[in-house]
Amino acid sequence: MKYYIIAGEASGDLHGSNLIKEIRKIDTSAQVRCWGGDKMQAAGGELVKHYRDLAFMGFTEVLMNLRTIFRNLKFCKEDITAYQPDTLILIDYPGFNLRIAKWAREQGLKVIYYISPQVWAWKEGRVRMMKQCIDKMLVILPFEKDYFKNKWNWDVEYVGHPLVEVIEAKQADKPEKPFADKPIIALLPGSRKQEILKKLPIMLAVSPRFPDHQFIVAKAPGVEESFYDELMKNYTNVSYVSNQTYSLLQQAQAALVTSGTATLETALFGVPEVVCYKGSPISYEIAKRVIKVKYISLVNLIMDKLVVKELIQHELTVDNLYRELNELLNSETRKAQLARDYSELKRILSEGGHASHKAALSIVHYLQGR
Repeated sequence: MKYYIIAGEASGDLHGSNLIKEIRKIDTSAQVRCWGGDKMQAAGGELVKHYRDLAFMGFTEVLMNLRTIFRNLKFCKEDITAYQPDTLILIDYPGFNLRIAKWAREQGLKVIYYISPQVWAWKEGRVRMMKQCIDKMLVILPFEKDYFKNKWNWDVEYVGHPLVEVIEAKQADKPEKPFADKPIIALLPGSRKQEILKKLPIMLAVSPRFPDHQFIVAKAPGVEESFYDELMKNYTNVSYVSNQTYSLLQQAQAALVTSGTATLETALFGVPEVVCYKGSPISYEIAKRVIKVKYISLVNLIMDKLVVKELIQHELTVDNLYRELNELLNSETRKAQLARDYSELKRILSEGGHASHKAALSIVHYLQGR
């Protein structure tokens, strides 16, 4: 069968590559044409567009690149029409992919969505259109199945989270050379300069209170070293690594992590963490009114309880961060409880096997009419 897969970000490229590998194991005659990156190409996909040419983040950047975005949408539709796939598989990346889904439904194509847009947090109104345009929805967060069924009467399939298998593979690798000769605290302050500037200075200011530890920043791809050097110049027990976030988490005793997928990655590595969020006052007030979730950390959302401490906005202070980090390092009771919660989290996210295999099996069987 012929598969056309669209991923628009680095994470989509990673999960898309694992999906392609599993599809090709089940459907040995599979032909895959894709938008994604090097990993999807290496897995056997014929790469049409690289995600580097697609990723526009933030309201201003999107406005400045509207012409390019519309040109990409037009080209994508033309390429799908020429390829005539048996199915279109869309991976996250909702701004682009939902437009393609709507068009594809009008063309009579089978549309499968893998990794749902987080409509339960914001832009909930999208669900009506999604339900009309998507033939099969595969979700990776356990509460999403109940959300879509109970609130929208839409039966979606939960396949588990693909990060579980990615992190298991990393943990099976030969250990890296130690980054420091002292116990390590990992700092994951985000990927964009604007968010890094809000959080990293507070994280760094805690480091003098833990002189026996080495604080190591996971540097974001594309952010120059001089940017970090300027922020870190007054601290002695601080350094950074590039493109080695997972290796850093393997070696860390604890971590200070900005909200997002990194909170889940940290937990799956078994690292005690404090979740840190701080935005501009205006952005924060808008987010409070628009985003409808009980927690900002995926760990807490999945477990539906406060597993990891969240320091949000005015609560993200040096003193609060010191207190929480000190407890994570020194309280055996807290560490034991975290270990139990992390173990349960991993069990929930890997129910019935690896997500990529389950997703591939579901897709192939669906297309075969099984």
